[in-house]
Amino acid sequence: MILPNLTRLGRWLPFFGMAAVLAGMPVSIPAAGDWLIDPAPFRALITTNPALHEISLENGLIRRVLKTSPAVATVAFDNLMTGESILRLVRPEAHLAINGEKMDVGGLIGQPAQNYLDPAWLAQMQANPTPIQLLGFTTGRTKPRFPWRQHAEWLSRTAPWPPPGVSVNLIFGVPTPSGMMQLEVHYELYDGLPALSKWLTLRNDSSRPATLHSLVVEQLAFVEPESMVDGPPVGFRASYRSFDAFSDYSFGGNMNPATDMPAIHWESDPEYKTQVHYRLATPCLLKCAPPLGPEAEIKPGETWNSFRVFELVHSSTDRECRGLALRRAYRLLAPWAQENPILMHVRSARPEAVKTAIDQCAEVGFEMVILTFGSGCDLENEQPAYQAQLQSLSAYARRKGVALGGYSLLASRSIDAANDAINPQTGRPGGARFGNSPCLGSAWGEDYFRKLRQFFEQTGCGVLENDGSYPGDVCASTNHPGHVGLADSQWKQWQAISGFYQWCRARGIYLNVPDWYFLAGSSKTGMGYRETDWSLPRAQQEIIERQNIYDGTWEKAPSMGWMFVPLTQYHGGGEAATIEPLKDHLEHYETRLANLFGAGVQACYRGPRLFDTAETCAVVKKWVDFYKQHRAILDSDLIHLRRADGRDWDGWLHVNPQLTERGLAVFYNPLPTPIDRDVRLPLYYAGLTERVRVQQEDGQVDVIRLERDGSAVVNIKIPAHSRSWLTIRKPEQSR
Repeated sequence: MILPNLTRLGRWLPFFGMAAVLAGMPVSIPAAGDWLIDPAPFRALITTNPALHEISLENGLIRRVLKTSPAVATVAFDNLMTGESILRLVRPEAHLAINGEKMDVGGLIGQPAQNYLDPAWLAQMQANPTPIQLLGFTTGRTKPRFPWRQHAEWLSRTAPWPPPGVSVNLIFGVPTPSGMMQLEVHYELYDGLPALSKWLTLRNDSSRPATLHSLVVEQLAFVEPESMVDGPPVGFRASYRSFDAFSDYSFGGNMNPATDMPAIHWESDPEYKTQVHYRLATPCLLKCAPPLGPEAEIKPGETWNSFRVFELVHSSTDRECRGLALRRAYRLLAPWAQENPILMHVRSARPEAVKTAIDQCAEVGFEMVILTFGSGCDLENEQPAYQAQLQSLSAYARRKGVALGGYSLLASRSIDAANDAINPQTGRPGGARFGNSPCLGSAWGEDYFRKLRQFFEQTGCGVLENDGSYPGDVCASTNHPGHVGLADSQWKQWQAISGFYQWCRARGIYLNVPDWYFLAGSSKTGMGYRETDWSLPRAQQEIIERQNIYDGTWEKAPSMGWMFVPLTQYHGGGEAATIEPLKDHLEHYETRLANLFGAGVQACYRGPRLFDTAETCAVVKKWVDFYKQHRAILDSDLIHLRRADGRDWDGWLHVNPQLTERGLAVFYNPLPTPIDRDVRLPLYYAGLTERVRVQQEDGQVDVIRLERDGSAVVNIKIPAHSRSWLTIRKPEQSR
């Protein structure tokens, strides 16, 4: 329930401490309005109820209630969009293993049944026995996870940082043989988003080092999303859950949020004896913990921070709605992923070739040049003359309004036996995610990051494509300076690369990273394609490219994924697959440009040039101008209309209820004959009611009445082997 008159109290809450801000709990009724259309009313609040010893974080979309006595515990987690409770059991708030002792953080015991949580039971439940005791709590506003220097020229609009919202910090004392440590459990709830985050901080106030062997940042027992009597847990469908969890402790090289989350575990709960599943295997217990370690030594006076867990609540099982929610969450929590520069991969790092590429980019409106793999670019080269050359090229590019940077391979290569990750099964290199890989905690690994920092400081370059980023390899070496042994190897390597990416983010260095490092600072990852497909005949590439974009944008916003356009031959295929000479295949080249700019998706255009004739230049500039004219709507949410199959039209719809241009739909025709068709457009997420103004590419304007479900039927005419587009606005005020 929204309480507008209390929205300004957040700044004063730290001064109130345990005093009551609001007596009683808000009633659990479904939220009014749709946050995906208008998030503004849903402001985050903290309320306290001293009589019940409760703290509530609420924003009208979700509510999490923390009890502080007789022990700290989450006693409610409510989906206010549907009016449902998604918590069925009280669990400890966290778990630590320090200096050989395992300790729960909070928790209540004595719940009569585990299928649901009746608030009336709480008065009879007892504190979970644990030596970790609550000392107090503070409240406040959200804070930035790390600095971010924005590039306004690549953003459709300025993004807030940090995400606006409120925070609660619970402070605990942790006894050790050598004295007390302080634990803080942090929670942040965001404005206009049904999501919160949680993480832990440990400060060693004792007189001796302490070792944190393992930890669980979050453990929540949720209502099971479906009923299955028997069978393996893999039979359960995650899309039925009203809850998604993700983390900045993410890697794996799959470029997918569902598979690159090693700290997110949906487990069975064998203590849940009254569940339907005969083998007690329902995956209804969320556990957020690293798979190994961290085995972190915390010295006296030092502070150690865990990874962060982000928890997003859904209001629907509909794929588009869930995808919109996830994409919106990443836009808010990692706003640099909205930066969407138009980029070229130049194939040669020779100064004259780079200047030619920069000049062409400036002429047609491209905004970035990356010295691609195989170009001869070497970011690890410390020779003063080489760095001076790159500094001169970078300055030349800036004068032209173009950012310059380069490609660097990290993982998926071998250095030597002394520096490669050691397989704990064999005691030798090999068996890593990509075969052989250097350990980032080795002497070579530490030197690699030093060299890259120096390169960017000396050259002023503003782009890094970091290929083969750390995918989660462990290392059993005991001789590497950056980690002690196997148990801390994954944690230390993740810290090394995420720390470097955050260093880049603070300096405005744009990051292309083929892994899910968005929450650690990465800007873009692969949209999802097979490189050898660009060796197929050109006509097939056109269809497959649109399939890749359609499939890749369910969980990525258009700006979050790159595509690939090899202008010269790539992996083979010969003349039938190659775009060069560009003037000889201009129709195909324009189709590729229209595919990508029409989706708001940037590609790595890899080759020596973007155009070879004035006619080719005009075609490239036409589509760059189209994108820049409609940049705000093309960078907005994408609604999937019809997947490309070569049998009929395909396309997508961009929507944004905050813009004047509420929607832009692009339709593609792969057929040798024109298409004249009535198509139903789902315009609910454009935030329009009753009527819409539809303007075709040719300028024709129609005002169309919306159906009750928010859709409108529009007529589209698409020439053979071509495309068409239309824009949607709010109609002029009726007379």
